Amino acid sequence: MENTEQKETYQQKIQEQLDEWRADIDRLKEKAKNATAETKLKYQDNIDKLEHKMDEGKSKLKDLKESSAEAWDAVKDGADSIWDTMKATFAEVKERLKDKDDDEKKG
Repeated sequence: MENTEQKETYQQKIQEQLDEWRADIDRLKEKAKNATAETKLKYQDNIDKLEHKMDEGKSKLKDLKESSAEAWDAVKDGADSIWDTMKATFAEVKERLKDKDDDEKKG
């Protein structure tokens, strides 16, 4: 039963992170609406990249949910790798877009 509890806790943690990232993407979309045409394109490129990562994350979460309690350790290892990549991608994009905001405010 311990594996089942760990699996459920892990899934909840991942779902919460996906929800947080969804909110981040929605905020970026709002910022993009008010940006200059050139900046809007840069936002959209980054938003597309994040959306792709979200799809990967949702797919991995689905795999986790469908895995048996006994097999979830193996699936979890793959998920951890994807989450690390997603975190890095989101941090990188947020930092890059923060710089764009600063540039627009100066300009």
